[in-house]
Amino acid sequence: MNALEHQLQYPFSDTLPEPGHAMEVAPGVFWLRMPLPFALDHINLWLLRDQIDGKEGWTVVDCGITSDTIKQNWETVFDSVLDGLPALRVIVTHCHPDHIGLAHWVCTGGDRKRWDVRLWMTLGEYMQARVMAAGDGSNAGGEAAARHFARHGLNDEESLEKLRHRKSYYSSLVPAIPGQYRRLREADDVKVGGNTWRVVTGFGHSPEHCALYCEETGVLISGDMVLPRISTNVSVFDIEPEGTPLALYLESLGRYETMPEDTLVLPSHGKPFRGVRTRIRQLREHHDARLAEVRDACAEKPHSAADIVPLMFKRQLDIHQMTFALGEALAHLHLLWLSGELKRTHDADGVIRFSPA
Repeated sequence: MNALEHQLQYPFSDTLPEPGHAMEVAPGVFWLRMPLPFALDHINLWLLRDQIDGKEGWTVVDCGITSDTIKQNWETVFDSVLDGLPALRVIVTHCHPDHIGLAHWVCTGGDRKRWDVRLWMTLGEYMQARVMAAGDGSNAGGEAAARHFARHGLNDEESLEKLRHRKSYYSSLVPAIPGQYRRLREADDVKVGGNTWRVVTGFGHSPEHCALYCEETGVLISGDMVLPRISTNVSVFDIEPEGTPLALYLESLGRYETMPEDTLVLPSHGKPFRGVRTRIRQLREHHDARLAEVRDACAEKPHSAADIVPLMFKRQLDIHQMTFALGEALAHLHLLWLSGELKRTHDADGVIRFSPA
C-alpha cells in the first residue's frame, strides 16, 4: 500500500471475491471481480438486486471483455449467484472494452440464452462504441492511430508497425454491440429495487461516462472516473486530435467531491474504499504536479508528447501502455496549449512540439 492509499479507508481490507463468486458490499449490492489479460489485470463488476414491472431479478453493471475465461465466470454467476432469478437490464458505464465487451452476450443470458434484456448507456458512450466496433481501427491501434502518434513524436518504426497491426484490437474484445439501447442522461434517477441511483456523467476518460450514486445508502459506483490506486487515464486520441480531455476530467471531478467523505466508492479497478473527497484532492494534486513537470520541460526546450512520456512514466512500456502514455502526455500539453500557456509548432520532420507562448 502506498502513502496515498493510507489516507483512504478500505472497509473490506484485502478480501476479494473469487472469480465466479460474489461478495455483498452493501444491502443488495454485490461485487464480482473478473481477470483481464493486461497489466491492469482485473475489473470489478456489480450486481444489484432489482425489480422491474413486478418481476424480481438483477441489474448488471459492466460486463468485462469478450473472453472464454470471463464467459465461464459469468456462467458460474448465472447458475449459482443469482438465486434462480434473471438479469433484468445491463448498465454499462462507458465504451471501453473491459466494460462493454461482453454486453451483447450478458444481455442475452450467456451461452444458454437465459433472457433478453436491454442495454442502458449514455448516448455518447453507446455511439462511440458503435463507431469503434464498426471501424478499421480504434484509439489503441490502426493506421490513424499510428499517424496520430507519429505526429506527436513516436518515431520508432517497430512501434508504429505494431500500432498499425492493432487495427482489430477493439473489435476483437468487443465483437458486437447490442442494436438497441436505453439512454441514460446526467441527473437521471434510476430506480433499482427499493433505492434511487442518480446518474453522474463524467468526461475526459471517455465521451460521457456514467457513474451511479445512491444517496440513500451512501454508495457510489464510480466506474473509471474515481479509482483508488491509479489515476484514470485521460488521453488525446486521433478521433479528437485537438481535444482537451484533462480539462474536462478535472471539471468532472467536482461532481464527486461534494459527496460525503464516508461514501462507499465502488471502483472498476482496485478495492472499494471510503474517502472520496480525499481521493479527489489526491488526483488534483497528481495532475498539478504533472502539469508543473510539463511546464518546466517545455521552458527548457520545445517538447513533443513523446518527449514528455519518460518524464511522466518512469518504467518500460509495452505498445498497449505506450498508446495511453502518449495520449496522457498530450492531454497535459493540450491543457496548457489551449489555455494559452504553451504554443505549438510543426517541425520540419512533421512532429508537433510545444514551447512557452
